[in-house]
Amino acid sequence: MTDTLSHLKEMLLVSGLSGYEEPIREVITYAWKPLVDELSVSKLGSLHALRHGRGPDPRPSIMIATHMDAIGLIVSNIKDGFLTVSEIGGIDARVLPGQLVTVHGSEDLPGLVVQPPDFTLPDSEQNRPVPLKRLLVDTGLTPRQVKQKVKIGDLVSFASQPQEMNGKYITGHSLDNRASVAVLTECLALLQTRLHLWDVWAAATVQEEVTLGGALTSGYQLRPTLAVVIDVTFAKGPGASEPQTFDMDKGPTLEWGPNTHPKLHDEFIQLAETMEIPFQKAVYPRMSGTDAITLQIAGDGIPTMLMGIPLRYMHTPVEMIQYKDIERAARILAEFIAALDDEFVEKLEWDQDDEKGED
Repeated sequence: MTDTLSHLKEMLLVSGLSGYEEPIREVITYAWKPLVDELSVSKLGSLHALRHGRGPDPRPSIMIATHMDAIGLIVSNIKDGFLTVSEIGGIDARVLPGQLVTVHGSEDLPGLVVQPPDFTLPDSEQNRPVPLKRLLVDTGLTPRQVKQKVKIGDLVSFASQPQEMNGKYITGHSLDNRASVAVLTECLALLQTRLHLWDVWAAATVQEEVTLGGALTSGYQLRPTLAVVIDVTFAKGPGASEPQTFDMDKGPTLEWGPNTHPKLHDEFIQLAETMEIPFQKAVYPRMSGTDAITLQIAGDGIPTMLMGIPLRYMHTPVEMIQYKDIERAARILAEFIAALDDEFVEKLEWDQDDEKGED
């Protein structure tokens, strides 16, 4: 787990905003190369890694998808040396003032998100959180220097450093969804000493925060027999709704909803119980808000399971997880993969009478 935690921290030190994932893809490629048999990059930029199974050809395959892109900012205007920014992905702008950022201009520049004095704002915007359109990025450079080094369309990523807290939590930007990439890396490491019959596709997908296009195109290209999506979910925190959030100290979530295949859900529940690994049941009545939405319908349809890592302060530069959940989720996943055999596909045959809630 120590190596995986170091790997996670390394991923939290680089950018890789949605649509511009090359920096984080390089870090993940380096980590996965000794753990897999083949590496490739999709036309959209997702990273695909293949571990060959030991079963006879043609082998079924399982795809584990974790998006590697992150939320961030993009320069939309420059005036008097200050940068106006727009969001890439959904961002909670209430916590942005005072945050350190990196402006990726002709060179990487340190920056600070600042807000104008309250009395200078329109009456309708005073005495409340300042909207993103009013916030500015100050690089400390003169207007002339900014004009030489920064242009509209340059990226702005968060620059907060990862921090361990209380010996069991870690906080930082981009834990959504670098935490889940760490789960997949840990799973690949566990499979080094486990026999598995099926081929395993590890996918670090792009653009989940803006289009869900990485998972859709990777699913269509790889055509796995089934898939598992790992993403973060809302953890309990100040003011959080009890039924819609999950404890950070009670394990990953196994999620039930329209993007989850019922038989896969049952198998994961039974496996976690058998392994005596703590987990939480999560229900989403409509779409899950994850790569499972598009991966499930890629090609002629892919039976899909969804796992979640409880995360506090979602879509801010100071997200927080319980890093033991990385190990817990990876162990469940590796055991599931190792148990797959030629007869497992038959369990996926189901009809309306088999659905949840039927007698």
